[in-house]
Amino acid sequence: MGKIYIIGLGPGDESSLTLGAINRINSGSKHFLRTEKHPTVKYFKDNNIEYKSYDYIYDTEEDFSNVYKRIVMELKEEAAKEDEINYYVPGNPMVAEKTVELLLKEDLEIEIVSGMSFIEPLIEIVGRDPINGLKIVDGAEFDSLVVDINVDMIITQVYNERILSEVKIILSEIYGDEHKIWLIHSGGVKNEEEVFKIPIFELDRTGKVGALTSIFVPKIEKKDKKIFDFNDIMGIMRLLRSNEGCPWDIEQTHESIRQSLIEEAYEVVDAIDSGDIDNLMEELGDLLLQVVFHSQIAYEEGEFNPIDVTSALGNKLILRHPHVFSQKNVEKSDEVVYNWNKIKYESRELTTLTEKLKDLPKLPALMMSFKVQDKAAEIGFDWDDIQGPIDKVSEEFNEVLDAYKEYGKKHKHVEEELGDLLFAVVNLARFLDVNPEVALNRTVNKFIKRLELMELKAKEKGKDLKNMTLEEMDILWNYAKNLL
Repeated sequence: MGKIYIIGLGPGDESSLTLGAINRINSGSKHFLRTEKHPTVKYFKDNNIEYKSYDYIYDTEEDFSNVYKRIVMELKEEAAKEDEINYYVPGNPMVAEKTVELLLKEDLEIEIVSGMSFIEPLIEIVGRDPINGLKIVDGAEFDSLVVDINVDMIITQVYNERILSEVKIILSEIYGDEHKIWLIHSGGVKNEEEVFKIPIFELDRTGKVGALTSIFVPKIEKKDKKIFDFNDIMGIMRLLRSNEGCPWDIEQTHESIRQSLIEEAYEVVDAIDSGDIDNLMEELGDLLLQVVFHSQIAYEEGEFNPIDVTSALGNKLILRHPHVFSQKNVEKSDEVVYNWNKIKYESRELTTLTEKLKDLPKLPALMMSFKVQDKAAEIGFDWDDIQGPIDKVSEEFNEVLDAYKEYGKKHKHVEEELGDLLFAVVNLARFLDVNPEVALNRTVNKFIKRLELMELKAKEKGKDLKNMTLEEMDILWNYAKNLL
C-alpha cells in the first residue's frame, strides 16, 4: 500500500497555496481532488497538471456519508497501485473534512500537508475574535442539538438549497427570524467573495449557494438576552444564590422547597389535562426551575455538580434501553417496560417483592396503591380477569356500610374499611388501564367547573348558592351536568 499525502488547498485562490502544497503538486505523483470546484484548481490547469476529481460521486449518491465512504474506498484502491499519491482537499485537511477523518481511521501511511482553513478569512470578514468562543459545525449534518447560543458558530458544507433551507428552519426555531447572520460565498477568494449580513428569514432568498458557502451565526449577546439555554438558567440561579442575589433564594434549602417540586409537577399535569400547550411550556419551565434550584444548592454544599445530574440521567437512559443502544431486540412496549424494571432491580440489587415495594418512592396514596398493586401483579399475585376487582369493590363497599352501621362516624374501623374500598377501586382502575390519580383529578376539575356554572346561573336569577335550598341547587346541578 502506497503512502497518501493529504494536501490542504487553502480557502481562496492559488495565492493562498502553501509552499508545501505547491511542492506536492509538482512532485510527479498522481493527483486526486475531492472536488475541482475550488479556485486553486486554476494552478493545476495553468501548469497542465493532470488530476482526477471525485465530483462525479456527489451526483451518484443521495447521502453525503456514502459519498465520503466511496471517496475513501477509491483512494485506497489507487494507493494500492502506487508508491505514493496526492489527495487534495479545500482549506485545511484537519478542519471540517470528513474524508480525512475516515482516512485517518484506516491502517494507512498518511502525511498531512497543511493549508490555511476557511476559518481565518471568515473571522476576518465578520470581525470576531474566536477566543470568545467559536463552534464549527457541518451543515450537511446540522441539528438543533449542536447549537450553542452562547458562542459564535460557523456552519460549513452548505452545498445546496436543500441544506440551506433546513439550516434556516432550525436557526429560526432557536434564534428567531430576525437574528442577524452572515451568509458568505467564496470567503477569501479574490473577485468572487460575496458577503450578505441578513436576518435569518432571508437566508434562502439570496439565490446564492455553492461548494464554498458558509454561514456565520453570532452568539446571543448578554445585553440582548431573550433566549436562554440550560447553562444560562444555571448561571441565573447561581447569581440569585450569590451575595449579590435575592435574599429569599439564598435562604432556601432542599427541605424548604421540596413542597414546590410536588406542586409544580401537579401544575404540569393540569396543563396537560387542560390541553393548554402555552401553559404546559411555562409549567415545564417552572418544574425545571426546581431541578436547577436543587442542583445549585447541592453544588454549593459540595454534594454534587449539576453535570452529575445530567450524566446520571444519560447513563441511566442508555443502560435501560439496551434495545436502542446495543443489540438486544425488543418489539413491544410492554417488553420495554419489563426490561427497564429488570435492569433497575439488578442495578439496585433488589430481588424480593418486599424489597421492590419498599423501594417505591413516597407518592400520594392513589399513585402509591396503583404502583404497589402493579408490582404484586408482576409475580402473578393478581385477579385472573376484571370480574375479580369488580366483585371486590362491591364486597368492600358493603363492608364500609356494615362498619358505619355498627360504629358510626370517625371510628378507626370505618376508616380501615373505607381504605380497603379505595384500594379496591384503584385495582379496578388498573384493570381498566386508567390512572386513578389522573381520573380523580379530572373529576375534581369537572366538579369545580360545574359549580362555576351553577353560580353563574344563580346569579342570572339574582340569587346566591348559599341562600338556595338543596332542591334548587339540584336543579342547577342537573343544568350544569348537561353542559359538562
